[in-house]
Amino acid sequence: MRMAIRSAALKTDFKNEKYKPMKIQRVISHKPFSVYAIRSLPMYALCLFLSFNCLAQGITLKINVRGVYESKITLMPLTGTNALKPVAERAGIKNGGTTTLFVNASHEAHLLPAEFVLRFDYKEKETSAPYPSEKHIFIYNQNIELWVNPPYCNNSDSAWFQKDEKENNLFAQFTKENNNLKSQILNLKSFLMNYDDTHSAFYQQGIEEYEKRRSEYNQWIAEQSTQHKALFVSHTFQFHYLPQITFKGDALSMSKGSESDRMQNAIAHYFDGIDFNDSLLINTTDLKKCITDYVNIYGALSAIYSKPRSRSLSEVERNSEVIERSRNAEALRDSLLTLAGKTAIEKASHGHPKVYGWMVDYFYKGYESYAINKGLAMLQQHINNPDCLTSKKEQIIKRLKGMEKLVIGTQAPDFILRDIDSSDFKFHAYKGTAKNKLLLFWSADCEHCRALVNNITQWYKETGNKEKLDMIDISLDETETEVQKWENTIINLPGWKHIRAKGGVNSAVASDYAILSTPVMFLVDSESNIIKGIPNNLEALIKDLGK
Repeated sequence: MRMAIRSAALKTDFKNEKYKPMKIQRVISHKPFSVYAIRSLPMYALCLFLSFNCLAQGITLKINVRGVYESKITLMPLTGTNALKPVAERAGIKNGGTTTLFVNASHEAHLLPAEFVLRFDYKEKETSAPYPSEKHIFIYNQNIELWVNPPYCNNSDSAWFQKDEKENNLFAQFTKENNNLKSQILNLKSFLMNYDDTHSAFYQQGIEEYEKRRSEYNQWIAEQSTQHKALFVSHTFQFHYLPQITFKGDALSMSKGSESDRMQNAIAHYFDGIDFNDSLLINTTDLKKCITDYVNIYGALSAIYSKPRSRSLSEVERNSEVIERSRNAEALRDSLLTLAGKTAIEKASHGHPKVYGWMVDYFYKGYESYAINKGLAMLQQHINNPDCLTSKKEQIIKRLKGMEKLVIGTQAPDFILRDIDSSDFKFHAYKGTAKNKLLLFWSADCEHCRALVNNITQWYKETGNKEKLDMIDISLDETETEVQKWENTIINLPGWKHIRAKGGVNSAVASDYAILSTPVMFLVDSESNIIKGIPNNLEALIKDLGK
């Protein structure tokens, strides 16, 4: 959370300390063309062509390994459709050896610019087992050379880039200077948050000093972003902006502000300093972390508002309208997380279309994962906006249509599929032995699916539970590896009806049930085939069975 306070030694003196600009050599020249360059335009044009042609082919990362017997090296982007998937890999690089990794720089590859994780699986001795270490690096439009001792790849004396390398050297210098400046301000903030005499002149002086330092620090951030705007890493600087905070709270709260007051203030100023017109935001790892922390503030508010009433919770009374609309903690959570998405997406809608689309995609995946239908419905107003470059438009439309027809009290869609015995399984005709049947869409290759199946399996074994429902699972596994995992898993699930839908999420049955991700469950009455519940976990299933 951006409002979090780092623990450190506190200072009680508020003497004025001017910030000195960071001394970083400019690595990009902004001078106009020289007379010679203008006179030699054909040669300049040729060089420019060659430069862009090189970029179109790709960027090279040359790695010099030392200090270990050998190492395997893997490069993975941290953002985009290829996030955490290897884009380059080399094995058996010996001590003193060198290897070169190639990164596709074409526009179609959507890889650059980005932050990557460079993973080393090294062996200190020939007989040693491989041990992992990881280093995060930035890659944009410059070939890179790195000297590294894998076990200490994050120590500056054991890993370094060539002297003229731009992105990572700038990031290291910025991080060092930023940590020094920011820690002083956070120390002061922590002191003020814990100071008892909030009416003293000393306390007021402290607040004034904090605001002065915060303003100077934010100005420094802006200057660094502008000075180095030609480099991708400079687009991450804005995430260090310190937003306004409340020390005292309002007239209805405690003198220093209640916990929820501070959270509400953090929400109000959370996006101060973030430039949503900056299209390169979506290439940073910081954007996802920033929005996740923002959502977590709403999650924390949900926990506060769902506490039992007491005379110390005046903020609950001030938010009685929210409480009245939400009859339980889960409904309250869904309402607040929908509000979080609504606010963040509206902010992004005034920025770059790519950032706007990224924001819609982010909240779609969150709402889909946690079955927050209210949030999914909120997205409808954005998907038809031509300024919203979302990659999830078709999925959102499909999900919304499914929400309209797949509701409790309506008849579940019928289907006929082959089961593992190669017999036709007719869903509506299947009655089983219980009054209910549970239809589970899942994938054996999905971690959340396996966890849910394990929980249901343990519950299903308990006395009396098999009489409550018949289990029907539909696998959406497609690849040879996934299918093999599914076949190995169902051996331990006796008594279940096992079916695999060829085509996975693109199959007809997945389309009829608006399945875009797994796991998804439908509790259906065995006689009428009416949907009785759409639980998202075992606890919700047990609750639906008790209705």
